[in-house]
Amino acid sequence: MTISSSLNAGVAALTANASRLATISDNIANSSTFGYKRVETDFHAMVNASGRGTYSAGGVRTTNQRLIDQRGSLVSTSNSTDLAVRGRGMLPVMRSSQLALGTQEMMLATTGSFRTNDEGYLVTESGLVLMGWRANADGSIPNLPRDTSDGLEPVQLSVNQLSGSPTTEMVLRMNLPATATDAGAPGDTQPLSVEYFDNLGKSENVQIELIPTVPATGTSNEWTMILRDTASGGAIVGEFTLVFDDGRASGGTLQSVTAVTGGAYDPATGSMVVNVAGGPMEINVGQLGTADGITQLSDTFAPVSITKDGNAVGTMNRVEIDENGYVYAFFDTGVSQRVFQIPLVDMPNPNGLVALDSQTYAPSRDSGTFFLWDAGDGPTGDLISFAREESTTDVATELTAMIQTQRAYSSSAKVIQTVDEMLQETTNIKR
Repeated sequence: MTISSSLNAGVAALTANASRLATISDNIANSSTFGYKRVETDFHAMVNASGRGTYSAGGVRTTNQRLIDQRGSLVSTSNSTDLAVRGRGMLPVMRSSQLALGTQEMMLATTGSFRTNDEGYLVTESGLVLMGWRANADGSIPNLPRDTSDGLEPVQLSVNQLSGSPTTEMVLRMNLPATATDAGAPGDTQPLSVEYFDNLGKSENVQIELIPTVPATGTSNEWTMILRDTASGGAIVGEFTLVFDDGRASGGTLQSVTAVTGGAYDPATGSMVVNVAGGPMEINVGQLGTADGITQLSDTFAPVSITKDGNAVGTMNRVEIDENGYVYAFFDTGVSQRVFQIPLVDMPNPNGLVALDSQTYAPSRDSGTFFLWDAGDGPTGDLISFAREESTTDVATELTAMIQTQRAYSSSAKVIQTVDEMLQETTNIKR
């Protein structure tokens, strides 16, 4: 029984070391594979019940574990859609073969070199499609459930698409000459034209006339602001009376704004609404008593800052992804638009994931339930573009382990040889 158990233990040792050599071979073979997670083999002793004075060898068994929670070094690339996760969390991906089937089964990866294919999907060379949440027209991300992948969809970009947005808000910051409202001033109109974009992306203008009120004596500190819309044939869309304070504490700031035509002035926001050809437009002239709007100081007319939203029609020429996972499309007009958000998937036990081909993984009961986080929030790290994650294999460590495995395998084979010789001696007793 004791000799037989020695033989069985030797055979088990050969099997265990062969298993370890297989994991070492896999690790070394993938030492240059981006995103590869090394596999570790652990040995566990098996103990048989032994009687007094005798010992029965139990042998050894092995368990293999892929260390998915280990992170490899990040290397820089020149592709803006090369992605790597710095810290905890994984990228949601799917197989490109599922696009034609209309199905999507979420898998996970820690890195990938994504590029647009002929249909605009961000796909790797191995056929993995990046997944995310599609943004609304205004760039906001819809409120979707975070404990399921149902809200995710493959990231598709319409490269070279045309895009434009209408102007709905305009902010006017300028200084009017205080001397223009003095008695005897010439009363010259101060003209100003501000470009805006209509609903079709065409360029139009709001033509502003600023007319001082010249009194017979003293100073009026009053101006009439007339707004004309070129899209409406130059029709007046708003007329307002602006009165400025000349007090010591708030001299030169707006004291009152009165609507003659157009929308009423809202002192809480400093804005009024006028109707241009394409619809309502908010014009902000500043709040009363503050110096961040239209002012009346000195003798110089100076448009300090004219800002507006909206943009002309432009062609998308590149895509970038920031550290929070937001995907931005950049247009040749200089504007950008948020089109997707890539979440990071996290679970209690990443090492419990099921390993699949192409450095991808699938959730399992051992990994625990997953949750979709915004990159950089909660326990997850952030998303790095222009980067790839290297393999976690250290070749020097694996070669050292290979030497140890080879020695252990040879020793186990020697045990079997010795047991064979002892059994041969036992057989020879009968002769």
